Amino acid sequence: MLQSSVPRHIILIVISIFFVFPLLWLLSTSLKTDLQVFVVPPELIPKPFLWKNYINLWIYFPYFLFLKNTVLVVVLSVSGVLLTAPLVGYAFARLRWPGRDFFFLVLLGTMMLPSQVTLIPLYLLFSKLGWVNTFMPLWVPAWFGGGAFFIFLIRQFLMSIPRDLEESAFIDGAGYVRIYTHIMLPLIPPVLTTVAIFQFMGSWNDFIGPLIYLNDQSKFTLSLGLRIFQQQSSQSQGEIGMMMAATVITVIPVIVFFFLAQKKFIEGVVLSGIKA
Repeated sequence: MLQSSVPRHIILIVISIFFVFPLLWLLSTSLKTDLQVFVVPPELIPKPFLWKNYINLWIYFPYFLFLKNTVLVVVLSVSGVLLTAPLVGYAFARLRWPGRDFFFLVLLGTMMLPSQVTLIPLYLLFSKLGWVNTFMPLWVPAWFGGGAFFIFLIRQFLMSIPRDLEESAFIDGAGYVRIYTHIMLPLIPPVLTTVAIFQFMGSWNDFIGPLIYLNDQSKFTLSLGLRIFQQQSSQSQGEIGMMMAATVITVIPVIVFFFLAQKKFIEGVVLSGIKA
């Protein structure tokens, strides 16, 4: 049994190295001078380690300002999804109301629409509302379910819960609100963790939204700020190490958040597909 698992582990280790190597190279480049970056053959381990790139980053790049803007958008969007998506998913999974299956099919149909199709109508809508150059277009849509995928994921998870729990609660005199808050919500942390991770990564890495709706540099998020910094670095033909340092610091929160919630994330993805 042990011998049969050895080749499998070797393959997994090789694949993991293949996927981790770009991150290691990013970290290595952030600790090099611009001359060391173009050394042939390339060196994975810098000699010496140049921590100056991280120090200069705080001087020449308004990282904390962009970080504050990004955290604000992420917290508001993740909060909105976690509050509203379970409500919609519960309505589609556990309640019986006229047109439920039809509206659910319509909801699934929106997943087939490319984001480019709704880009202009949404911009016109937010422009009419006076939300351009504000953070509202970046987080307000999350307070309306967060999209069809999140609702579908939560619905699938809720449908796997036995109906005996609801029937027992009804016999005890509980209503739909109490059943939702006291029975359903305590049972769905795995899928909520999955939704939170997806929304966190989507909001943290979002580039198109801030690019379209934000005009004032003081409101830029990290993804947009990094792009501006990259353009400035390419024009000056330098500061590559500092650019990589900024990228490393931007990527670290996503990696840490994912690993902290990895167990719940896998559990949520697996259990949400138990019952169709």
